[in-house]
Amino acid sequence: MEAIHARVSIGISELKVNPSHAIEQADGPVAVLNRNKPVAYLIPAAEWEAICEKLEDIELAEIVRARSNEKAVSVKLDDL
Repeated sequence: MEAIHARVSIGISELKVNPSHAIEQADGPVAVLNRNKPVAYLIPAAEWEAICEKLEDIELAEIVRARSNEKAVSVKLDDL
């Protein structure tokens, strides 16, 4: 059986009947199931935004690590 990474699940047929109710009742991620297998996850907008920010932070950290051995360049603020 496939792992479900949510405390709440809903069948895809039930979701089709009343999607806004499923979203309103969700307190965190909701697994959308088709034949008892997860096919999608619904997550609140605030959680999705937090995930995107975290991914952006990870990308920026990778850039910093990649450039950490580069030679520093002095720049005057007025030159910018």
